[in-house]
Amino acid sequence: MGRTYLLERAQTLPRPLEEVFAFFADARNLEALTPPWLKFRILTEGELPMHAGALIDYRIRLHGIPIRWRTEIAAWEPPRFFVDQQLRGPYSLWHHAHHFEALDANTTRVIDRVDYAHWGGGLIERFFVRPELERIFAYRAEQLEARFGAPATQPA
Repeated sequence: MGRTYLLERAQTLPRPLEEVFAFFADARNLEALTPPWLKFRILTEGELPMHAGALIDYRIRLHGIPIRWRTEIAAWEPPRFFVDQQLRGPYSLWHHAHHFEALDANTTRVIDRVDYAHWGGGLIERFFVRPELERIFAYRAEQLEARFGAPATQPA
């Protein structure tokens, strides 16, 4: 599998915990958070009820190459936490923990922690994988801010 890397991001949204979690609990909203250049498409048909053990199949394009991806919801603890992990896809490890914290009645902090590994070495990480993940999560943050608004101040 190679070396494991960590990507952590946090974002504060001026909305109640239940509203923010409900958005993330609808797997179809993943399309709105994924950059258009990845040509993301959910392949699983019908309802996608979220619970531990739920499977989601989708397709992305990385540098023009179509890749099928299957994730499992490994943990589901609404409205505070869930984990999706890759069962099949472009990484040798993908474990994405989503944490949600109510800072007050109308403010939620969203914390992402992604542990991942890939088949390339340090140079592939530095020049390809990490910059692409940074772009993807920057796009995601922009979309969340556009949907929920930006807080007046960012807590330290």
